[in-house]
Amino acid sequence: MSAKLKIRLVKSPIGYNLRQKRTLRALGLRRLSATVEHEDVPVVRGMISKVSHLVEVEEVN
Repeated sequence: MSAKLKIRLVKSPIGYNLRQKRTLRALGLRRLSATVEHEDVPVVRGMISKVSHLVEVEEVN
């Protein structure tokens, strides 16, 4: 069983490029302080790295 990641949007994407906004939408983050859980897979890790300045990540067992 793989670990899960809890991702929270901590900074508004307003003023950032469309690609970063779409990455947040693809992760399921719609509004500030929204939290989602995803499997810890390389695809999700890559998405997080592109918007790391806007999100907070925590590992969940």
